[in-house]
Amino acid sequence: MRTLNSPARRGRRLLVAGLLAGSTTLLSSQRPAADKGLKDYYKDYFPVGVAVGPQSLQGEEAALIKAQFNSVTPENAMKMGPIHPEENRYFWRDADAIVSFAQANQLRVRGHNLLWHEQTPKWLFKDAAGKPVSKAVLLQRLKDHIETVVKRYKGKIYAWDVVNEAISDNPQEFLRNSEWLQICGDEFIAKAFEYAHAADPQAVLFYNDYNTERPEKRERVYRLLKQLVDAKVPVHAVGLQGHWSLQEPTEQELRAAIERYASLGLKVQVTELDVSIYPWEKERRAKRAGESDAYTPALEQQQTEQYRMFFRVFRDYKNVLTGVTFWNVSDRYTWLDTYPVAGRKNHPLLFDQNLKPKKAFQAVVNF
Repeated sequence: MRTLNSPARRGRRLLVAGLLAGSTTLLSSQRPAADKGLKDYYKDYFPVGVAVGPQSLQGEEAALIKAQFNSVTPENAMKMGPIHPEENRYFWRDADAIVSFAQANQLRVRGHNLLWHEQTPKWLFKDAAGKPVSKAVLLQRLKDHIETVVKRYKGKIYAWDVVNEAISDNPQEFLRNSEWLQICGDEFIAKAFEYAHAADPQAVLFYNDYNTERPEKRERVYRLLKQLVDAKVPVHAVGLQGHWSLQEPTEQELRAAIERYASLGLKVQVTELDVSIYPWEKERRAKRAGESDAYTPALEQQQTEQYRMFFRVFRDYKNVLTGVTFWNVSDRYTWLDTYPVAGRKNHPLLFDQNLKPKKAFQAVVNF
């Protein structure tokens, strides 16, 4: 019979202690370090950004932005309607505040956006009598707008979403039947890139769109980009918005899209990433009676696995993928809380309503 202090007993205690220490080390290695943010985990891959408004530039949200991200995109402040509400008046305050915050904290800035069919001021398309303007007038107004905005931030904004969502939602059409198209034909797209390049030759210029991974729309986006590249229009990159869901895109669709666009010699960014817990809907509607917006453990796990897959693919394409930007800071506020269903809470981001990292965050940083 061995005593409590026998060599064998002491050996077993040391062995158990060693195993426990090893398991503790293993567990701790699987947890993200408290002093590391997304930007630090991905420093050898690509910048990680976030869309912000002026309300996010102070307090705990600002602290989270500085800890986690190294790039910002103005969510609304630089869209044409907010920044240029009247022909002879620009509203600079919010955009300036975001750029100043970025400069003070060594954050890169993506400009968003110079031309879109939404959030566009009505004056742009009308003359003094309220009639549609001519093509020449509209292109001159576009040129004046792009020159004014881009030159103001020259050297402070490294990339611009120049043209946003010009491809039609109708698979039977090529370009969206916007007022831009109705007045200018398709020439407005090339002109926008030319005006932006002239205003800041160093800026990286993007075409930006959603559902760019769906095979049918992917081919129309590719067709537009190829036309621009072949015509030597200064388009440098494509933005995949990344408004995705638990259902789409598949890994195969995402890889195929990145490879298809990169084959044109273009760089790629994911510019507006979120992963909705609901299937994609385009049209706005009211919340239905009994429609739940509970963030269940099952939905959380599905979302976690989608984020894990997306970032695994992103890392595989680090040679062509030059940035990933989340659309909003946390689940506390997201545009998906009002679109397409007003009042239906979504939980699409890596940080919860208390700004704490979710399971999906762990999946993204543990690789």
